[in-house]
Formats: sequence, C-alpha cells, structure tokens
Amino acid sequence: MFKIIFVNLAFFISISSVYGQVKKDTIALEAITLKGSPIKQQLQNAASSIAVITTADINKSDGIVLTPIFNKIPGVTMQQGALNTNRITIRGIGARSQYGTNKIKAYFDGIPLTSGEGETTIEDIEVASIEKIEIIKGPNATSFGSGLGGVIHLFSKETALSESFGKATTTFGSFGLLQQRLSAGFSDTKTNLYASYNDLESDGFRTNSAYKRKSFTLHGKQKINVNGNLSFLGTFTRLKAFIPSSINETDLNNNPEKAASTWQAAQGFESYDKVMIGLGYDHRFSDKWSLQTSVFSNFKEAYEPRPFDILEDNTSTIGFRSNVNYATQLFSLPFELSFGTELLKENYEFSLFKNLYQSQPGKGSIKGEEFSAIEQDRKYSNYFLQMEIWLTEKLHLETGLAFNKTKYSLRDTFDINIEVKNAPFTFGNVWSPRVGLSYKVSNGKNIFTSISKGFSVPAVSETLTPEGQINTDLKPEVGVNYEIGFKGNWLQNKLYTELTFYSTQITNLLVARRTANDQYVGINAGSSSHSGMEFSLNYKFLNGKYFQITPYICGAVNNFKFKEFKDNDVDYSGNQLTGVPENQFNFGLDVNTSNGFSLNTSYLIMDKIPLNDSNTKYGKGYSLLNIKTTYAFTILKILKTEINAGVNNVLNAKYAANILPNAVGFGTALPRYFYPGNPVNYYGGFSITYLF
Repeated sequence: MFKIIFVNLAFFISISSVYGQVKKDTIALEAITLKGSPIKQQLQNAASSIAVITTADINKSDGIVLTPIFNKIPGVTMQQGALNTNRITIRGIGARSQYGTNKIKAYFDGIPLTSGEGETTIEDIEVASIEKIEIIKGPNATSFGSGLGGVIHLFSKETALSESFGKATTTFGSFGLLQQRLSAGFSDTKTNLYASYNDLESDGFRTNSAYKRKSFTLHGKQKINVNGNLSFLGTFTRLKAFIPSSINETDLNNNPEKAASTWQAAQGFESYDKVMIGLGYDHRFSDKWSLQTSVFSNFKEAYEPRPFDILEDNTSTIGFRSNVNYATQLFSLPFELSFGTELLKENYEFSLFKNLYQSQPGKGSIKGEEFSAIEQDRKYSNYFLQMEIWLTEKLHLETGLAFNKTKYSLRDTFDINIEVKNAPFTFGNVWSPRVGLSYKVSNGKNIFTSISKGFSVPAVSETLTPEGQINTDLKPEVGVNYEIGFKGNWLQNKLYTELTFYSTQITNLLVARRTANDQYVGINAGSSSHSGMEFSLNYKFLNGKYFQITPYICGAVNNFKFKEFKDNDVDYSGNQLTGVPENQFNFGLDVNTSNGFSLNTSYLIMDKIPLNDSNTKYGKGYSLLNIKTTYAFTILKILKTEINAGVNNVLNAKYAANILPNAVGFGTALPRYFYPGNPVNYYGGFSITYLF
C-alpha cells in the first residue's frame, strides 16, 4: 500500500510547481512575545531565563515525543524510559524523583497539567496539537506559584486567520510504530476553531512494552463583542501501555530488550481514560484595565496491574484562575500591574487488590481480593501580585510576590472501624518574593539579573509513615535562586547568543527513602546547591534567497551537589546530585531550500549520571545523532502535501534513556537502575492538507 502511495506522491511532485523564495527564519528578540505571563512582554525584556520552542522547532522531530526537543534546551533534561515513562528536570530540580516529574509545574493553555500533589504529566498531550512552548527556568514565575524548578507552558495550535482546512497525517516506523491523525480548522474575524484526532500505537522495542493511545483535542476562541473573548479547550485521552520496567546493568549490556521478569510474568500495564476541559473569558474594560478568568476540570479513571498489587484509582479536579491587569504610564514610561489567584481542589481515591498472577502462570495479572482503600483530598490556593515598570527607557524592573497554602486530608475507606484516620494537614503559608532587572545595552541586546524564592511541598505519598499516618514534621523544600545573563542578536539578526549563570540554594531537601516495592518514606534530610552555566548560539551561516544553512550549539555545565545530607547515619554531604548529568550539549545543523526541502540534524551529548546518593555507581554517558528530512509541495494550489523520513539514534548507541535513582536490589537480585533506550530506529510519513 505504501509503495502505491509514494508512487502517486512522486507523480504529483513532478507536476507541482514549488519554487520560490525560502522563508526567512531569523531570531529577532524584539519580535518574540511571551504568552505565559499575565503581563505580556517581549522575550528581550524578560529579566529571567526563558526558552521558547516554536512550531518550527517541534516539526524538526519525529512528532511522537517531546524528549529530543526538550533536550535541546540548556538546563532542561528529559529522560524517556518509554512512551509513558519520563522524567523532566530543570537545573537538577526533580532529578531524584522515582517514576515521574515533580517540583516543576506545567500548563496547557492555562489549565494545570500538574496534580494537586505536584506530579506533572505532559506525555498525554499530542505533540501535533502544540503550537508553542515556553519554559521558565527556576522559581521565576510569580503568577504560577513560584514552583521550585520552573514552569512549562504549552499552547494549543490555532487556525491561521481566514483559513479553513482539513488534514490527514500518517507516520510509521520501527517497532510497529503507526500514528494516524485527522485535524481540521476554521477561522474568520470572530471565530477560531481547531480539532485533532490522534491514534498512536507501537509494539515497542522491549518485551511487554506495547503502547496504544487515542486522543482528541478541541480548541476554540469566539469574539463575543469588541471587548470580550471566550475560549474553550477540551482533550480526551484513552491509553493502554504495557510496562517493561527497569532492568539491571547486566541485562542493559547484554539483553536490553528484556523486561523485568516480574513485570513480564504479570504482564503489567497502565490504562486510563482522561478528560480535561477549560473555559476562559478575557475582557478589556478600558485601555488600562483588563480581566482574564478561567475555570477548568480534570477527570481520570485508571487501572494498573503491577507484580506486587493491582491499583484502581480515580481523580477528579476542579479549579479557578483569574487575574486583573492595570497598565498605564508613569512619568511617560510603561507601567503594568497584575494581581490574581489560582485555586484547585482535587479528590483522589484508590484501591489496592492482590495480584494472583503467580497462581496461573502465563495468563498475566489476575485480580484478587481488595486489601486497602484510601481517599485523599488535596487543595491549594495561590495568590500573586506582579509588577513591571520601566525605570528609564533602557532599564526594566520586574517584581512580584506569591502566596501559597496547600492542604491534604486522608480517609481510610477500607477499614470501616476507622472513622477519621488523619485530620486535614497543611504545610503552612509559603511566601515567594521575586525581583529582576533587565537593561537594554543596544537594539536586540539585553543583560538581566534576578533573585527569586520558590518552594515545593511533599507529595501525599512522601508525607505518609509506614503506619499510614501523615508525618506532620515534614516541611516544604525552599530554594533561593540567583541568576545573571545576556541575550542578544548580532549581524542583522543572523547570529543569536544567550549566556546565563545561576545558583539555586535549596534547604529542607526532601528525600524519598525506599522501604519496599512501591513504598517510600519522605524525610527532610539537608540541603543542596544547584549552580551552573547555560549557553546557546544559533547562526544563519547562509541566509540566501533560495538556500539557508543554520548551525547551532547549546549546552549546560552543571555543578549540582549535596551541601548537607545525612540519611540513615550515612553522610552524603559534598556528593554529586543523583539522577542528573553534570554536562549536557547539543549540536545541530538545519538546512532549508526554496523548493520545499529541509534537513534537520541533532547531536546530543549526555554526560554520565550518578545512580545513587553515595556516588558509587554511575550510568555511562552517551551520544545520540538524529536526522530528519522533509519535502513539502503544493498540488493544484489547494493541496499542501508533505513527505518526511528520519532516523533516530543513527549511530546505534547502547544507552540508558532513563534511570531509577537509588534502586535497591531485594534479596540476591541486582539493583534495576536502567530503562534502555531504543537502538537505531526509522520512521517516515506523509500528510495532505486540503484548503477550503
């Protein structure tokens, strides 16, 4: 079938006319406007380190996962053990998380992707439905609660003005990869609609790693009147992903496609249905006053058979976010003030059942009797005040203050003899101030500096003692961040450079001490220091009428250490932070021609990673080369067509794509630290867009 398709495409290519001038893709700071903050500003003037990922950047990857895109951002590391297993760290924050991303907040069009206890999941979001990503590094996002590691803002794709289209896309590749996507959009002066349906499946490189996900996204904006706009975002996800889990070093080197024996015998997997909806309204009262308000809700029903038990859980969330902006002139210089709140209430219920898979070998997980059931309520409230003012025509001041209160409560719904197991518990009031300065040296060149404070509260699981009680002695992690940097354009916007030095000092360091399978106890064990240098350079080496060649290099040199850290009478003070590389670099070359051809290459160098707090074991460093080529053309002026092909891990490196920090080997078993990365793999695809 694919041969017939490609023959037909080749025929259409031969009759299509695609020659013209190559689209310029210069990086002009003055032209990049940030959307994440309630106070809209240019990237050039921001007094913090913010990475902007555009649609063009996203299209340089295979379109399946965000990992290769995020790993191009200095200071950001994304480890991908499977399509449903990843960990994102920013400047080393969250590196010791066991199975997911925490201490980093994420939003999709202003709707939190972070749960009430701080766990962030972004892999549900279809990559093709994302138009732009903004990553604020460190606790610099006052209006979003000053998360310790930073904030990731995803923005949904919108239909171009006065355009209507229907699009069909197919991608296929190694290990049974098949992705089929249908999308459509409509736009006029008052209405903007975008809808997308995605069906993704893969057999996986490893045993017991099959993956199936269906998702639907609908985004719309409607102009109500001259001053008011209504917006809507809805997503639905249905997932079933088998879990091969981590393996030991011997298997990583000799049999990386192997699954952990217990997970293979139980045929462990996770499955869920998930709905996320949000409704927003923006209103401009006058030239000075405006209001942004949104309500949102999430629902998730999940089932996860594991070797040690079977988990059934349900999550329901409702939230509200609103901010008021006031903009004026003070002494003929711009001044803007924003104040508002974000409120969230989440209910989480789970039940645990015995897994009887060993009683009938070969049949996978078998649900036994229930032995535990807990209901949790999680609430947080963020209030913020943010101000930006031009002190002179070149000197820009940002300042803000955030206030947070988080509350947990638990009820045992299994043992009816226990009426109230834990009363509501709060971590107290957390204040997070911030101040930053940006100075315009000349057009397109700015230096900036900032001081900010952030925090991260323990997850519910970290607060529990082995007896199931909340540990009321736990305190939130608190970090103070200092940074200074430069960002600027040179040579008529052909060369873009950015350099940042930072230091984040964290106290009340939270440590998850493993006590058994899927059981951890959280303790405040000391402090850590996160210091480093981040840089990026992007140069239009050739920026001609018909041809563009753009080499780039970016990277991070890190110094992440435990300052004071004692656990079980063992002193780890001075050791390198577990779970994150000391250095990370990315080199690349992008080529674009006026006849629709493009070539994108990326070479990632990841340094070795400490696997345990004692630094007695390290994961080997590795390098990955990815290549993608694309050819776009138009048929009969109404059919936009694109074919692409790519290779990931061209050099067939053997590496651990994700690690499990401080893994423990029970009995005589070796610790299972490693999630193997895919060997060399290939993909290709095509899309046809019909313009109405």
